[in-house]
Amino acid sequence: MPRSTSCFTPRLLAAACLLAITATACQPKTAGDAGKSAKPIVIGLSLDTVREERWQRDRDEFVKHAKELGAEVRVQVANNDDARQNAQCENLLTQGVDVLVVAPHNSESAATIVQAAHKAGVPVVAYDRLIKNCDVDLYLSFDNVQVGRLQAGYAVKQVPKGRYQLIAGAPTDNNAHLFRQGQLEVLDPYVKRGDITIVGDQWATDWQPVEALKIMENALTRNANKIDAVVVSNDGLAGGAIQALAEQKLTGKVVVTGQDAELSACQRVLAGTQSMTVYKSIRALARRGAEVAILLARKQPVPDATGKIANGFKDIPAILIAPVAVDKANMDSTVVADGFHSAAELASGAPPK
Repeated sequence: MPRSTSCFTPRLLAAACLLAITATACQPKTAGDAGKSAKPIVIGLSLDTVREERWQRDRDEFVKHAKELGAEVRVQVANNDDARQNAQCENLLTQGVDVLVVAPHNSESAATIVQAAHKAGVPVVAYDRLIKNCDVDLYLSFDNVQVGRLQAGYAVKQVPKGRYQLIAGAPTDNNAHLFRQGQLEVLDPYVKRGDITIVGDQWATDWQPVEALKIMENALTRNANKIDAVVVSNDGLAGGAIQALAEQKLTGKVVVTGQDAELSACQRVLAGTQSMTVYKSIRALARRGAEVAILLARKQPVPDATGKIANGFKDIPAILIAPVAVDKANMDSTVVADGFHSAAELASGAPPK
């Protein structure tokens, strides 16, 4: 799958977007424009879920920054339901939003959202998750293939030879397939040499931790507890897998990967029950999302949207942010230094709010 050849730093793109937005705001208005300019941009933000900590952060940062830029945001949450998300987006279009930002539950069926929006003359941003087989205007996300590479790369450094269980996310989420692509790019050479044996490769419906718990319990039973590493695609699923390992007194003895740098996961990393997580600057993603949504609503070009990713219909303009692998060694210089979690929160061991 074609990917962007480079990733952009949050500061560079934020500065470029803010310059473009500010420049437009400072342009002289004619008498005919006065009434139009008084109306703020209205952004429809459609999220699949806010169950995980990271999606709550996306919502809050997006709304906060959009308001700072003078825009109004109307948020809808689909609770992992395709039909509900489609209906909610139709409702947002009926309300007269100027742009839709969609984190789809189902990357395929969300194409109807884009089609309906374009009929209404409304541009659509695929936020964090790609919308496939349609003429979506922009894809804004992290380099998700690289996320998978970081996860598997960390595992093979710790366990270059051994038995691996793979636990992927929701098969309806295109990102889950990109994570798996990156993981297999790293693992395949080891498998071909016979150094690594993949004893199981399963997908967790709707990213549910209970699904990962069941998958891991079954994997341990099938393999008489002889599993050396578990390449897990996010922190919620990692928590489920670790619960199964704990039941067999194997926590800390088996490498377990994750993603999202959730507070509970970072606490597990420091405690040694989870080996690593992948930190993605949600603040940078959400702020960019608000900025590019405003530019698209104003029918302006988006600075640095020079990457491309194929969605089955065409190569979509893309902005991809680089992720970072995090373990005990660099927790302070990444997650803490960015203010994502404080040292006090990490040390408390208290569950996240």
